[in-house]
Amino acid sequence: MTPLQFEAYYAPTWDELTAALTHIEGARKRWSISLRKRPAPIGDTPDAARLSGLYRAACEHLALARARAYPTHLTSRLESLTQRAHQLIYRRTDYGAARFAQLFLLDFPQAVRAHWRYVLVAGLVFGLPLVLLGLATYLDPGFILTMHDAKTVRGYEQMYGPNADSIGRDRGADGDWMMFGFYIMNNISIAFKCFAGGVFLGVGSLFFLAYNGIAAGSLAGYLTAHGHAETFYSFVITHGAFELTAIVLSGAAGLRLGHALLAPGRRTRRAALELAARESALLVYGVVAMLLIAAGLEAFWSSARWIAPSAKFAAGGVCWLLVIAYLVGQGRPHAVKSSGAAHAD
Repeated sequence: MTPLQFEAYYAPTWDELTAALTHIEGARKRWSISLRKRPAPIGDTPDAARLSGLYRAACEHLALARARAYPTHLTSRLESLTQRAHQLIYRRTDYGAARFAQLFLLDFPQAVRAHWRYVLVAGLVFGLPLVLLGLATYLDPGFILTMHDAKTVRGYEQMYGPNADSIGRDRGADGDWMMFGFYIMNNISIAFKCFAGGVFLGVGSLFFLAYNGIAAGSLAGYLTAHGHAETFYSFVITHGAFELTAIVLSGAAGLRLGHALLAPGRRTRRAALELAARESALLVYGVVAMLLIAAGLEAFWSSARWIAPSAKFAAGGVCWLLVIAYLVGQGRPHAVKSSGAAHAD
């Protein structure tokens, strides 16, 4: 489908969305001026469901236009339209349960799929060193000393050895809650480095992704070689579904920033960076939520000796399936479907 055919085919949808936005913006302005109250929420309009469907359809059209490298005027029109709709639909004066449901049931998984190229690159940069260093350290356990000093390695053996009261780091009687706070700070610190490193043209994100992959892989290979595989993998499998995924997504958000600086297109680098930051913000929100879940699981579930490894493996498998299904399938539009998608392809 050529750009002209694409525009002609979907223009009625865009025009309808534009007209609806103009109507609602005008109504809100009149409401605010006459009654001096907050603008009426979008959910109070009779066509709210239709408007939300049109917005999601326009987001899909924008993704197609970018993927096919359509002319700038076309993508700019769609960017302006979707940003306008997003600000109108999701701007709230309160942050109740409905808003958070909208964020995590629609916005976040849609943002992950929209950034799938960055997610793929981040996953490879993190995953390949993890696997390769894991194999290298398994075959030669002494190789771990290239990443960790001897004292740290001995500490790891004690953490995952059979005599430890709890798996993972040492803790006291009130240690579960203390470790919950520690894991939150530690995980968010790692994710922030992967994200913020994107401002260095993406090189920082690539470095921190690879570094953490190497560190995790070398530890896994060493513990496997020394007979601690069941303890270690039963410890990491459940919270790892959220923690490792969040690290990759934070790296993907950083790569989005770096790409905007490297290839701003017809925008200034500042404008391109601002746009990239707005688009990747949804990824950051989701990453924080996933890291909170991971910290809770790591502190109260993964480290518990009284839970059988088989139960942890079963729970971990379920968590990985749920995370994958959520990111791949959750939030796909149903109200308005691109009836011409098959025709366009």
